Amino acid sequence: MIKKFIDRLLGKTPATASGKKPKFGKRVDVPVATHGIDPNLVDERAINVVRTLHQAGFEAYVVGGAVRDLLVGLRPKDFDVATNATPEQVKGLFRRAFIIGRRFRIVHVVYGRGREHEVIEVSTFRAYLDNAAAEQVAGNERTSKSELAGMKHAVDSTGRVLRDNVWGPQEEDAVRRDFTINAMYYDPQTQIVVDYHNGFKDVKNRVIRMIGDPATRYREDPVRIIRAVRFAAKLSALGFTLETKTAGPLIKSQTLLADVPQSRLFDEMLKLLQTGHSMASIETLKKLGMAKGIYPLLDVVVERAGQPFVNAALKDTDRRVGEGKPVAPSFLLACVLWADVRDGWARRMEQQQASHPALMDAIDDVFHARIGDVSGGGKLAGDMREIWVMQPRFEKRVGSSPFGMVDQARFRAAFDFMRLRADIGEVDEVLADWWQEFSMADDNLRQDLVDQVREEQQKQRRAPRVHRVPRGETPVDSAASAATPGTAPSPRLDAPLLDGEAGGEAPARKRRRRRRPSGGQGGTQGGGNPESGAGSSNS
Repeated sequence: MIKKFIDRLLGKTPATASGKKPKFGKRVDVPVATHGIDPNLVDERAINVVRTLHQAGFEAYVVGGAVRDLLVGLRPKDFDVATNATPEQVKGLFRRAFIIGRRFRIVHVVYGRGREHEVIEVSTFRAYLDNAAAEQVAGNERTSKSELAGMKHAVDSTGRVLRDNVWGPQEEDAVRRDFTINAMYYDPQTQIVVDYHNGFKDVKNRVIRMIGDPATRYREDPVRIIRAVRFAAKLSALGFTLETKTAGPLIKSQTLLADVPQSRLFDEMLKLLQTGHSMASIETLKKLGMAKGIYPLLDVVVERAGQPFVNAALKDTDRRVGEGKPVAPSFLLACVLWADVRDGWARRMEQQQASHPALMDAIDDVFHARIGDVSGGGKLAGDMREIWVMQPRFEKRVGSSPFGMVDQARFRAAFDFMRLRADIGEVDEVLADWWQEFSMADDNLRQDLVDQVREEQQKQRRAPRVHRVPRGETPVDSAASAATPGTAPSPRLDAPLLDGEAGGEAPARKRRRRRRPSGGQGGTQGGGNPESGAGSSNS
């Protein structure tokens, strides 16, 4: 222990202290004539970050999954940059840059504002460190926070890395990365791809291979287990498969995820479901025998992926990502957990609880049982609640309610949710079509739509009145009224027919018609108003 302390004071890494140099990959520069990357696919903001760092005298490259995507001809959705500048030096070069993270300190360089903003993530080359020689703490990230405060390289009792902020050269940074296809560096100015671990060859052969011993790498950072699944799912359409040695320890290593902070697992789950390959991710989990045990909420998603509503939501999310449209985790999770909310709401109403309190209690129960403390009280939870609470409000289409609904911040998400419900037959498709038209109309047309609904509802309320059989009605009269179900004939329209009827029935029916007003005027208004209502709707 004293030796380790002295080595750190002298700036020695475990490798240099022991006199043994670890086996790093050999640098290979792949020219543009070989790799064929189209420079037009590179984000201008990433190029600007690299250029700024170069002008300040630092090395800088686009790195990771962006290079892999460029090599297969895809336009990357995210760009990361790696450099030999420290986080503090990077931050000083950009007006809007923020140092984040404790386990890995990185810099977010921000371009644009609001929903259109773009973040370029900049990391510093990390030194190769032997985790067996790192400082060890007994607890985890949460329980050992004070102990970890002054450490740059620390692991817990299982070997999981809790701190990794020791800088080094590029060749050491490359061996620290997880998969060969994500360990390449691209300089957009010279258009050279730098490769240390045959990543370029693996891209050409469509192989996902771990750098180093897979079981050891999963133990260092168990989240790599989920990353392996995600890359296998994402790249399966391009023909990529997990190397046998990389896939082999996955199931056995899955128990290591129990020590990973819940918030980090929650984020990794969202990456599985919201990068445009949610259906492929679920199929990959099943294929690898990992459908359960990664994260409780993910277990629910996999279990319900075959249900029409959840299946439609997953496919809709993949479609939107593919079209470059934004997606929100609140929407997808609201779809996944809707069955719990709906059933809990129905049970409470059967127990004579009022509708709105019943819905709110059902929502609280679902958050307690399924979400927990991860995001149950934050913005994600608030958005999910709004989506659910707005569902019964779609039934209210008269008065001022519809006008207030479309002004709600979460109206579009709630409407899309209701539209999916209509697609599977849970609500009337006419309702979804009405709200679609109402949301896109101007104020005058909106008022017309509301007026039409009000008139239809008035007709429906009046119709039962004229079908009531008065006390003392003869069976003959009951049969006559039953001959025209769903209609409300007025005395005036019936008079010619009654005058022309044969037998002794006509006089009897006329006498009853004359007596009806004396029993109350409701029946007459019920017969007359539907006529005027029909006329106004035709005009």
